[in-house]
Amino acid sequence: MARIDMAIPQERPKSKRTYPKMRILGYQLLLLAAILGAWEAGIRFGFLEPYVYGVPSGVANAFVTQIADGSLFRHFWVTGQEVVIGFLIGSSAGSLCGLLLWLSPTWAKILHPYIIALNGVPKIALAPLIIVWFGLGMESKIAIAAIITFIVAFLQAHKGTQQIDGDLIRLMQSLGARPLQMFRMVVVPGSLPWVVSALRLNVGFALIGAVVGEYISAEEGLGHQVYYAGQMYDLNSVWVGIFSLMAMALLLEVVVTWIEKKLKW
Repeated sequence: MARIDMAIPQERPKSKRTYPKMRILGYQLLLLAAILGAWEAGIRFGFLEPYVYGVPSGVANAFVTQIADGSLFRHFWVTGQEVVIGFLIGSSAGSLCGLLLWLSPTWAKILHPYIIALNGVPKIALAPLIIVWFGLGMESKIAIAAIITFIVAFLQAHKGTQQIDGDLIRLMQSLGARPLQMFRMVVVPGSLPWVVSALRLNVGFALIGAVVGEYISAEEGLGHQVYYAGQMYDLNSVWVGIFSLMAMALLLEVVVTWIEKKLKW
């Protein structure tokens, strides 16, 4: 009997895979340090005015002070709730409606001009109306974020259904598949890249919606903090709010990346 040797694939050492990531992270931290160092040096040597640009050391002190008194966590928590809830409602509802529109080409044609018109309107212009409808509390900020993200998710999901291979649809029809079967087995999986793309876009749009709502009327939240600090010419606190919003965006991007990996079955 002939002997068959089977080669067992060897797993690559983790160190070789993680080293490039650590090196990139090191470069990113060096770039951040260089920017902050140049900023601080510009203030120290008089090239930049502290009352116009703020001071990195002052921003760090403001961070420590606001963390110590709990105000930064309170503002971060309020804005985080508005962003996450608005993001989830708008993205899920918009994606579902955009996908379901594939089942009715007639309704897609009827709604097309309305979709184009609504997409062309600056979403921020709707903020005053939404605050009147939903009040001055957290609900209005969630509604603004949800409406903005709904439109983006809806358009992206519907566009994804239009990119499905027509030959594949006709093949399913020839095999006797019903519309719901084609929708579940072909349309939804084929549109997932567009849905995930909408999620990435909606991270920024949800933040915009919540912060704009807080600018107009709020007593808490990072948007309120940035607006109030700007009115007081406290640029260090303004930067604290901006950097906190950046951190929130990075956290949401990590979550979206995790979702994308889970959807790749």
